[in-house]
Amino acid sequence: MKNNSVGSQRIARLFDAGTFVELGAYRKRPDGAQTGAVCGYGAVNGRLVYAFSQDSDRQKGAFDALQAEKIADLYALALKNGAPVVGMFDSAGAYVADGASALSAFGKLLASVSRASGAIPQIALISGTCAGLAATAAAMFDLTVLINGKSQLYVNAPFVVGKEVGSADYAREKGLSSLTVAGEDEAFASLRTLIDLLPASAEEGVAAGNCTDDVNRTVSSADVAELADAGSLLEIGAGYADEMRVYLARFGGVPCGMVANNGAITAEGAKKAARLIGFCDSFGLPVVTLTDSEGVAVSSAEEGSPLAAALGKLAMTYANATTAKITAVVGKAYGAAFTLMGSKALGADVVYALPAAEISTMAPDAAVAFLWNNQITETTTRETLVAKWKAECASPEAAAADGSIDDVIDPAELRQRICAAVYMLLEKNDGTPARLHSNLPL
Repeated sequence: MKNNSVGSQRIARLFDAGTFVELGAYRKRPDGAQTGAVCGYGAVNGRLVYAFSQDSDRQKGAFDALQAEKIADLYALALKNGAPVVGMFDSAGAYVADGASALSAFGKLLASVSRASGAIPQIALISGTCAGLAATAAAMFDLTVLINGKSQLYVNAPFVVGKEVGSADYAREKGLSSLTVAGEDEAFASLRTLIDLLPASAEEGVAAGNCTDDVNRTVSSADVAELADAGSLLEIGAGYADEMRVYLARFGGVPCGMVANNGAITAEGAKKAARLIGFCDSFGLPVVTLTDSEGVAVSSAEEGSPLAAALGKLAMTYANATTAKITAVVGKAYGAAFTLMGSKALGADVVYALPAAEISTMAPDAAVAFLWNNQITETTTRETLVAKWKAECASPEAAAADGSIDDVIDPAELRQRICAAVYMLLEKNDGTPARLHSNLPL
């Protein structure tokens, strides 16, 4: 390493000790100044990773054509070698004196990020100010880590728009942050954890790693922390649309994505789930869905979100995803919630239900009021009819009878069954199996 600037120190913290190699260390601007970025590669937990760090000690990290060239060269190497890119954003903005050249430089950055999208994982750390087109670039990354009290992420500055924007809390509430942490130590630990949970590239895909937890461990509930391998659960986007929880975790040593209801499905919750599913599909991570919802949110505000379009995105993402998809109905699955949350009709490979699950075209109370209201008498109460509806029309056995559910399983076996399904589907191929010809009988 050729200097001891803040950018150099920051990037070195990401890599295993002694493994970082800087690229383009001696490149300079036409005026002889160094550009505001440190680029290079090294090992993170023993795996090849590329990274760039905008350096506030160099021209306040001002973005220019040379910085764009260095980052583009870094991306070219990352794509050739199939390895993740970590981008650390900390810049006061464009090198204003460069005029159109600086604007074109941002275009080059956006193009680099776009070309790598879906091919290699990209993780952004907002280690300082990330504004304007730089914020646009960071938002294009797969995952984004922000630091409370330090990160600033915005297109238009607060003094321009006249309101409180850009803080880590604001970004988290708006869904711009995958992880929001307390300080830099936690930020770098989170980066290393994320890299460890992801394949190096879409081509590599996922594989079963060393599992330190018992695959056959029984569970006492359908809580996500109990179902996943011990210590592997990482929530993504906490604090935004918490009616839909999404995670990265391991099941039997295999990295997976998880989607779990925490209430009615809202437009923002649907988009949050769709984003994680799309990300998992890009890199071959199996998707585990836990369904427990009374349906979609009901309000004029939700309709204006618009709700229909967001639900459409969720449905299309599930339907188009070719990665392994495992769903468990662990509670209520009323109306659209059953269909949208990883149903077999949308392409799930395996769908389980717990014995207490309720799968119904509408809430049992509403169904009785709509269809059986005339059956209420002095001897047949509404409560009796609701219980009858749950037993006859909303039971998991009824759903299994028409093939909508594959199996009704013991709740204690839920982790075992999910792990078994993940292993079974590791080599899933939605295309026609390769062969030279059929083997004719003689």
